[in-house]
Amino acid sequence: MKYSIVTLFPESIQPYLDSSILGRAQRDKKITISYYNPRDYTRDPRRRVDQRPYGGGPGMVLEAEPLLRAIDAAHKKAAGRTKRKIKTLVVFFVPSGKVFTQTEAKKYTAYQHIIFICGRYEGIDERVAKITRAKKISVGEFVLTGGELPAALMIDAISRNIPGILGSEDSREDERISSPAVYTRPEVLTWKKKNYHVPKVLIGGNHKKIDEWREAESLKMQK
Repeated sequence: MKYSIVTLFPESIQPYLDSSILGRAQRDKKITISYYNPRDYTRDPRRRVDQRPYGGGPGMVLEAEPLLRAIDAAHKKAAGRTKRKIKTLVVFFVPSGKVFTQTEAKKYTAYQHIIFICGRYEGIDERVAKITRAKKISVGEFVLTGGELPAALMIDAISRNIPGILGSEDSREDERISSPAVYTRPEVLTWKKKNYHVPKVLIGGNHKKIDEWREAESLKMQK
């Protein structure tokens, strides 16, 4: 899987993506993550990439051309020297877009290349989404200052569904019975003169009862 992130601020998410499981996945060549800063693709001598919006309004809007050039560069790098066509998805983040879910995360593993367009300020010229035929995605009913966090969130959620990235298939919570409550040693935790016990069912060795308990705990959280 190849990921391309078009962003003005790669430094805002690169440390996270280079850490832990995702960092190991990159070192093992299971995924690649490339960054494209629109400022590197502008023809403005001051590397400016934003302008005032038509129709008035506060703030500035990211121009189309620098982003389109960055996206073209991402396509070319992903295709490689053979310039072969690969299955690519372009993602455009908007609060009104289709909500990203675990089901979608699994579906997206069918792509070979995903390009994330990360907006800033008052947004991106709408023609970028139209020209690239981007899929408009929302990661929740809230507004963020940029698209970098949603991109990192999607890369994390998608990548863990790629075979070989997690140490064990059982590590995928949606593939097993799980609960929001987990415990580890010691069996009795003493904190400020009070004792806190691990539920007896978890130490009894009866896996059927353990699964029933986990399912019940999960249902409690959903209510």
